Amino acid sequence: MKTLYSTLLCVLLTAVSYAQKETEKDTLNKKTTKLNEVIVTGNKNTDPVLTIVSNKYVENIVQPKNVADLFNNIIGFSSIKRGNYAIDPSFRASQYEQLNIQYDGGTKAMHACPNRMDPITTHIIPEEISKIEIIKGPYTVRYGATFGGVINMVTEKPNYLDYGLHGKISGGYESNGNSLVNMAQFQYIQEKYDIVANAGYRDFGNYEDGDGTEIPSSFRSTDYGVKVGYNFSDNQRLQAHWRQSFGRDVLHAALPMDTDYDNSSIISLDYKLDNIGKIIKSVNAKAYYSYVDHLMTNTNRPSFNMMEAASNVDAVTTGGKVELHWQPVESLNIFSGIDVLNVARDGNRERLVKMMNGNMLPEPMLFTDKVWQDSYINDLGVFTEAKYSVSPSTILTAGIRYDNVVSDIKDPEADFEAMYDLEKRTEHNISATVSVKKIVSDNFTLEAAYGRGVRSANMIERFINHFNVGQDPFEYVGNPNLNAEVNNQFEIGFKGYEPLKNGFDGFKYEASFYYSFFENYIAAVVDETLDRKFMPMALPQNAKVFRNLDEAYKTGFEAKAELDFLNDYFVKGEFAYVYAKNKDLNESLPLTPPFTTRFSAGVKKEKYWANLQYNLVSQQNNISESFGETTTNGYQTLDARIGINAFKNFTLGVAVLNVFDEAYNNHLNFSFTNQADFGRVPITEPGRNFSAFLQYRF
Repeated sequence: MKTLYSTLLCVLLTAVSYAQKETEKDTLNKKTTKLNEVIVTGNKNTDPVLTIVSNKYVENIVQPKNVADLFNNIIGFSSIKRGNYAIDPSFRASQYEQLNIQYDGGTKAMHACPNRMDPITTHIIPEEISKIEIIKGPYTVRYGATFGGVINMVTEKPNYLDYGLHGKISGGYESNGNSLVNMAQFQYIQEKYDIVANAGYRDFGNYEDGDGTEIPSSFRSTDYGVKVGYNFSDNQRLQAHWRQSFGRDVLHAALPMDTDYDNSSIISLDYKLDNIGKIIKSVNAKAYYSYVDHLMTNTNRPSFNMMEAASNVDAVTTGGKVELHWQPVESLNIFSGIDVLNVARDGNRERLVKMMNGNMLPEPMLFTDKVWQDSYINDLGVFTEAKYSVSPSTILTAGIRYDNVVSDIKDPEADFEAMYDLEKRTEHNISATVSVKKIVSDNFTLEAAYGRGVRSANMIERFINHFNVGQDPFEYVGNPNLNAEVNNQFEIGFKGYEPLKNGFDGFKYEASFYYSFFENYIAAVVDETLDRKFMPMALPQNAKVFRNLDEAYKTGFEAKAELDFLNDYFVKGEFAYVYAKNKDLNESLPLTPPFTTRFSAGVKKEKYWANLQYNLVSQQNNISESFGETTTNGYQTLDARIGINAFKNFTLGVAVLNVFDEAYNNHLNFSFTNQADFGRVPITEPGRNFSAFLQYRF
């Protein structure tokens, strides 16, 4: 690890030294500009197959449980739900580490819990996110190893020219669960420095589904963050960001245990030197550290009478990046850099067994199980991506990336060590991409892309040892010898706008079609030679072991059309479909969402807005039986929202969600696990829910 950081530091110092010399040479000749942002994020004019979505939580009038809720209304996305707190986004049937999820152009915080009770989406205030940038596949090499796409959640940036003290205070309420959300943000801006601070509190109760059944899903969380920036000059800025999140008493309906506490701390440093010289244009650097401390127990579960279990686990994520933007000729922009991502996890599960083989023990027996076996994965990446303007209307992008991935297990269990020849392992992964964007006219853009994205196995897939981490009741066993997954993805997309007359303002439309074939796809398969380790008399008798598949693919599309009329009114339709196939097992790949359609209509004026959204989700028969999936029925829901800017700086919104009180479950929802009053069926979603939101800005 020290070697990696020494390399990163050397590159940074060399780049800054050279950049400062270039700046000195060009100070008299080049006009500098005010630096407003620290991070290099997606650029809609150059990045391929890119979507930028503003976080309109004020207009949505929904109190997001965590950041994953912000994806609910983005076409192509679904949610993997284990309760109200442990929610992961899924995009085009890619999820978890198949998606490169980050904050502000690179900051990451990896989960400590093997059941993903604490995904990256739980460690930041949802209201702090101003926009979400999505690169829809492995079509860039600049933001880390990317398999299924990049999701960059950009935190809100103040107006750096609006000096003085400003801020906002907001509160929200939901009737279904008697839930409260509060948030306050303050900012103080001066020419040389700026300070932004925020704090939030969320208290969600158990909700009721459309049949009136109460779902155990309550939780409390407290978050705060401080961001401090200093401008050395008009083109040079340093920013530090510190945040902490504290989850308490979290109930997970679809997991075997609950969270007693989940504490996370994240610090990041960002540096940018802009407008440097004729060839070297800018230098960006980032470094970050995150720590997650997680405790889960089965205190409130039926299994507690037979066995008391408590798992105290932790995760440390460190990383950084240095990127140079250089322009050897006017039509060619090149981005070259180095990045680092290191993940280390450890922790044990303590089991106090009171009953064995149906008989109470005269004296309970204490066992200690190694959850993560003191493991780590380090990824050092080097990349170059070029953007060439073939003509004023055509941009060609090509990039290549090399990742050196080192993994090791330092404290293995005896049975895991007996299965494998354990030693430090090094992998060499090559990713590449090429795409072209053609601006056919002022109102029509066409783009095509190919990307080869490579993802090495994550820590669960490598090192988990007889733990229930899936949707089914099987024990899962890792495989440290897995080959890296490869996604060869092709995509073509277009977007356009047609101005209209006679009261119609315009017609907007866009669509994307894609096909991926996978190499070495990673999946857990039943091993009939390996018996379960814990509760050996229970079923299923065998365990699952992670393996590489030879043949798998997916294909699908997203489409959207919107008609604007009478200046302020609109009607819109959105469609998303994905089909995935595991040819080795002759079934679908797991967690493939059904065909989804949304229709919405509304009005948006300066003083008020209102809209209706009709959601149609089809039945999903294309399932992965080996993953424990079952066919899910289709459903239809209706949401209604209205908001008003009642007074100066005041915004009020009310909504009715699931107006018809539909009882349904999403296909990606996990099933009830270790619950007293529920069978092993997918958890259901909230029934009718009245929501209100109030915000004051000053």
